[in-house]
Amino acid sequence: MTPREAHIIGRKIRIAVAGCGRVSQNHFAAIAQHAEDLELAAVCDVDDDVRCQHTAEHKVPGYRLYEDLLRESGCDLVSLCTPSGLHSQQAILGARYGKHVMTEKPMATRWQDGLDMVRACDDAGVRLFVIKQNRRNSTLQLLKRAITEKRFGKIYMVHLNVFWQRPQEYYDSAPWRGTWEMDGGAFMNQASHYVDLLDWLIGPIADVQAMTATQARDIEVEDSGVLNVRWRNGALGSMAVTMLTYPKNLEGSITILGEKGTVRVGGVAVNDIQIWDFAEPKDYDARIREAGYETTSVYGFGHPLYFKNVIDVLRGRAEPETDGREGLKSLEVLIAAYVSARDGRTMSLPLQY
Repeated sequence: MTPREAHIIGRKIRIAVAGCGRVSQNHFAAIAQHAEDLELAAVCDVDDDVRCQHTAEHKVPGYRLYEDLLRESGCDLVSLCTPSGLHSQQAILGARYGKHVMTEKPMATRWQDGLDMVRACDDAGVRLFVIKQNRRNSTLQLLKRAITEKRFGKIYMVHLNVFWQRPQEYYDSAPWRGTWEMDGGAFMNQASHYVDLLDWLIGPIADVQAMTATQARDIEVEDSGVLNVRWRNGALGSMAVTMLTYPKNLEGSITILGEKGTVRVGGVAVNDIQIWDFAEPKDYDARIREAGYETTSVYGFGHPLYFKNVIDVLRGRAEPETDGREGLKSLEVLIAAYVSARDGRTMSLPLQY
C-alpha cells in the first residue's frame, strides 16, 4: 500500500493529539476551525492533571500511554506535540499501527532518527507530515512568490535574526527543556522554523559554519548562536539567534539582497514587510501592507492553513507541502550546524552521500 491509496473519503478524519503542552493549543484551535473535516478522537499526556483537563474540555478519551492511544482510539492521524526527542520513536510506532503522523518541529533531534521516521512511514504506507506553519504566513508567501519569479535576479546576501527571550523559568517548567536528548537548543527548538527558510526560500545549501554558546541560562544546550551559510547558487548568508533578548521577544526577521531587489521582512515573527524594493514592479506589490499582521505570538497564524493541506492530502486532493523528506532538509542543516560548532570546522552538505 502507498500513501496515495489511503485516502479518507466520505467521513471526518479522526485525529488524536499526543502531548497537551504549549504548542498543542494551536492544534486544538486548528482542529476546531476545520470541524467539517476533522474530528478530535483522543488526547494523550503523561501528566494526569493536564490530561484530565483536556479530556473534560474536549469531551474525548484521554490516554496516559501513547501506545494505548494508537491501539484503542481509532484515529486515522496522530499529531505529535510531545518533546522533540520523542518524535522519532512515536512516529515509528504510529506508522506500525497504520496511522498517518503529523509532527511539530523539529521532526527529530538526531539525523538518523529523522531518516528512520521517513523510512518507517514509507514502509507502512502512511503519510508523515512535518509542520512548518511559518511557510503559510502571508508575508513569506509573497516573498516566496518574488523569489520563484526571479525578481531578485541573482541573490547575493541573506541574513536572519531571531532575537527572542526565554527566561530561566521557561526552561525550568519541564525537565526535558534545554536538554540535548529531548529538546535541542536555540537553533533546533526556537529558531527551527527560521532555519527552514534557508533552504525553502533560497535553495540547497553547500556549506555551513556555526558557533554556539550557553551564555546565561542554566541548560545543557545553547541559548545563543551564529551561523554562516553558502548556498549552491553562490549566495552567502548568516543567521544570529539568541534567547537572551531583554526584556522580551524583539525580532524574527529575514533580509534578502539581490541584483534587482531588496526585501526585509521583520516584526517579532516575520509578520511585517518593512522593505520591498524591486527594479521591476508587479501588480501584487500593492498587497505588501495587507500581508503584514499584528501578533504577539511567535507561532504566527499558519497552523490552520497547514492543517488544510493535511486534510487535502488525506482526501486525495493535494500533495503535502512539507512531508518527511522536506522536513529532513532543515534537520540536516541543524545537525551540520551543531557538528560545525562542536568541531570548529566547515560542514558541507549533504551529510550522507
